[in-house]
Amino acid sequence: MSEPVSRSRFSPELIVVSGCLIALITFGPRASAGLFQIPMTVEFGWGRDVFGLAIAVQNLLWGLGQPFAGAVADRFGAFRVLCVGAILYALGLVVMAYATTPGLLHLGAGVLVGFGLSGCSFNLVLGAFGKLLPESWRPMAFGAGTAAGSFGQFLFPPLGNALIESLGWHQALVVFAASVLLVMPLAVALATRPAAKAGQGGPAPVPGQSIGQALSEAFRHRSYVLLVLGFFTCGFQLAFITVHLPAYLRDAGLSAAVGGWTLAVIGLANAFGSLTSGWLSTRMSKRWLLAWIYFGRAVAIAAFILLPASPVTSIAFGIAIGLLWLSTVPPTSSLVMLMFGTRYMAMLYGFAFFSHQVGGFLGVWLGGILYEAYGNYTFVWWLSIALGIASALINLPIQEKPVERPVGLQPAE
Repeated sequence: MSEPVSRSRFSPELIVVSGCLIALITFGPRASAGLFQIPMTVEFGWGRDVFGLAIAVQNLLWGLGQPFAGAVADRFGAFRVLCVGAILYALGLVVMAYATTPGLLHLGAGVLVGFGLSGCSFNLVLGAFGKLLPESWRPMAFGAGTAAGSFGQFLFPPLGNALIESLGWHQALVVFAASVLLVMPLAVALATRPAAKAGQGGPAPVPGQSIGQALSEAFRHRSYVLLVLGFFTCGFQLAFITVHLPAYLRDAGLSAAVGGWTLAVIGLANAFGSLTSGWLSTRMSKRWLLAWIYFGRAVAIAAFILLPASPVTSIAFGIAIGLLWLSTVPPTSSLVMLMFGTRYMAMLYGFAFFSHQVGGFLGVWLGGILYEAYGNYTFVWWLSIALGIASALINLPIQEKPVERPVGLQPAE
């Protein structure tokens, strides 16, 4: 027995296109954060640890706010959450643009952008896809939404470099803020009905299951806990590379353009990697797919830091790591939906994403702290490799099946 998907007056094609555009727009400015590190630290005389802490707070609060944003979207519909998130995100970029103290930088780039992302990023899009799209559309739609975010990373860093050079970094951030507001009209197509109960392709739903009961069920489920723990590494690696790779390449004597184009190549390659991952998620074991992705990242990072830095090795690394960048998202979100259905998918995926963002916080923060302490990023690179291998192993014991719910089970009073 399963519940029907939430009905929408929009076609599946329009829902997917609108969701993909939202993912593209919201991922772009956040993926370009590393371009602003050196201009800001040079102008105000801050250490890289100051900028790194702001982006670390952003990652942590993005993850902390995600389960709550997902729960509100599950209960009251996605449209309002997406709009509020877009407003907070845009406001945070404006505050960042005019920040003259570390406190204002942390408020804008950290607090406001972080909570804004929790309400309007691709995670909310994937939750809406799970509720609005037919079951046959979902795996590829998850891949397409993730790929669209990656394409935003391809478009925005070169645009950011051009805006910084022509308008200055302050105005570049204002332009990014204006672009984020485009999320609001696009969100109309992703409006889900309040308390919609979507649930094809998962276990039989528990009648009247509360949020607390859903969380208790999830965190008693060993495979879900392993999935959440493994996702930590994804955030650690991605956030560290996004924020500190441009500075790492500058330290190696390469131009700012190389850093921008490397981030862009990561985004372009990730578009292909995410689509491929969505396709593979329907054709092979999801846990093995995740294991190979994490192991592949460890190999790519090791090769990159052991070879002399050059434009060629940087772009090659961008292609290799880009193919594996967000390719973890389709199998991870598909496993959450397989285990628990779609009724509380946005919230439960949100808790997995919180683990991802705790990793992101530590990746960015440790990158800045250890750079100031030792003058290089060597330790963090090797830590990223070790975590990649650990996550590959953590995902292997996951059981790919719905949580057991006896027929007619009623929730506890």
